[in-house]
Amino acid sequence: MTEAATVDADVDARIRASVLRTAELFSLSKRSGPQDFAPSKKARIHTKLDSIFLHLPASLVAAKPSCGAAAKSDAADASAPEPSEAAAAAEQESSLVAQVAQEVTASASKTSAANGSSAVVEYKKQSETAAQFGSSALIRRRATEVPKPKWHAPWKLKRVISGHLGWVRAVAVDPTNDWFVTGSADRTIKVWDLASGQLKLTLTGHINSIRGLEVSPRHPYLFSAAEDKKVLCWDLEYNKVIRSYHGHLSGVFALKIHPTLDVLVTGGRDAVARVWDMRTKNQIHVLAGHQGTVWGLETQTTDPQIITGSSDSTVKLWDLAAGKVMTTLTNHKKGVRAIVKSPIDHTFISGAADNLKKWEAKEGRFLRNFAGHNAIINSVAINQDGVMVSSADNGSMRFWDYATGYCFQGETTKAQPGSLDSEAGVYASTFDRTGLRLITCEADKTIKVWQEDAEASEASHPVDMAQWTKDFTAPKRY
Repeated sequence: MTEAATVDADVDARIRASVLRTAELFSLSKRSGPQDFAPSKKARIHTKLDSIFLHLPASLVAAKPSCGAAAKSDAADASAPEPSEAAAAAEQESSLVAQVAQEVTASASKTSAANGSSAVVEYKKQSETAAQFGSSALIRRRATEVPKPKWHAPWKLKRVISGHLGWVRAVAVDPTNDWFVTGSADRTIKVWDLASGQLKLTLTGHINSIRGLEVSPRHPYLFSAAEDKKVLCWDLEYNKVIRSYHGHLSGVFALKIHPTLDVLVTGGRDAVARVWDMRTKNQIHVLAGHQGTVWGLETQTTDPQIITGSSDSTVKLWDLAAGKVMTTLTNHKKGVRAIVKSPIDHTFISGAADNLKKWEAKEGRFLRNFAGHNAIINSVAINQDGVMVSSADNGSMRFWDYATGYCFQGETTKAQPGSLDSEAGVYASTFDRTGLRLITCEADKTIKVWQEDAEASEASHPVDMAQWTKDFTAPKRY
């Protein structure tokens, strides 16, 4: 006996055994069950047979009993006397199952003889499906559209300015772009000439580390916030303190001036942001709701006019008029230390140890992650050309294309001679008013000025599209 004949015999035996079990099952259930209504029984039998033998070859389907014969059988069942109706129905069903079994066996034999296969269902080649539909894939996956980043020249260190005796923690640039001011852990505020880097003035008045500085665009005032709970207003015409704002219960870590109103906003370790009238020193609002230190602040002319970031891993958008929170953003998994608005569009960035996140400012809609800077982000700065710089506690810096999120440069600041290697950290950064110079305040007690490399070009520093495509299409955790 050949191997094919053995397979055919085995398949035939399995089919007969399966049909026999089916016949016994249906006959037992029908004889012991309640009497069936003839039309419903007919529909049920046809449904079962179609569901089981739906994929049989066309030749076997054509050999099935006709609907007319089935109808006659059903009519005879319906006209029979009531005592014998159940028995007649069971006999009819048993004979129908036996007939189908015989047809299945005969069709299987024919298929085996014609195609050299013992399969009951005909095999359709994949090439037929591909020729019919144009593809062998069940669902064609849509290709991810990768945006092309704008080319930016790399940035280089141009100047190192020394003078502070402690970590430099805050920086602000004059609206005229002539000078800038820095605050340090040595409790002093120093004014520097932006063009030459020469020291112009030193202000003393705080008794602890300075953490926030702002220069008013409408008044000759400088505002400073420090860990001694004080917020001071300096008159730069007389170089002395003219107002003090008291109310914080602990150190003040963030300070911002409203762009159009005479309003000052501060945030600190007491987990609240306080809104002050700049002229009367009155406290307008206490924006409570955070569960941790308020590290980052931003103000803008349109609602939400105040944005805060905290060590409780949340970002809150506030209604300045009502003094109430509008939206709470909980996407971050780590404490938020930096908040900065974009000078280009109505968006802002929140920086934390897990990610940099870009948001739509009006409603707080999440737009994009800037992933890859795996460190504690202390500062973020954005210029008008679409360059964003993130600076971290370990001295690492990343330069990004703000529109697409492409990181086109990575730098690590070097601690200056005389400082411990662990002091290579960046605590504050900002661009000047033109966006052509970047000022960083660092843990080695220096201030560094960075500028674009004038000799760089797209040919010498091309965009790495292969790496960017890989990063952009990589699966995102959140």
